[in-house]
Amino acid sequence: MLVAVCAAVISGAAHARNDVLTLPLGGIIGTDKATQALLKVPVYFSGQQHPAVTATWGEVTTSRKTNAFGKSDAEACQWVLLSSLKVLQEAAIKRGYDAVVNIRSNYENNEFSSATEFQCGAGAIMAGVALKGDLVKF
Repeated sequence: MLVAVCAAVISGAAHARNDVLTLPLGGIIGTDKATQALLKVPVYFSGQQHPAVTATWGEVTTSRKTNAFGKSDAEACQWVLLSSLKVLQEAAIKRGYDAVVNIRSNYENNEFSSATEFQCGAGAIMAGVALKGDLVKF
């Protein structure tokens, strides 16, 4: 009996879902939820227009996970995107910079650049977003 239970658990883990989704930024950026969750540090995804840069600190990265249980993939991914963006904003504040520009998805070290979309890993229990961005002064 114990062997059967262990085999079932191992088999389930081997088939765990980890889909990489490409979702629209417009579904969350600019919403009330985003306004409440994010800081007052501007964020610009790769390809988005921003003011002229006068100084650059360099690249920062973040990789965040959130509980996806009972949430749609889109809802979990949007929530963890906001969490990841907030980490980048906090890095800018900590170092005295004005904004984060050239933000790219970097889930499982696969870089994805878009001005309108982001990537998220979605599973049955967890969702994750990894981002890279440059801290700048305008």
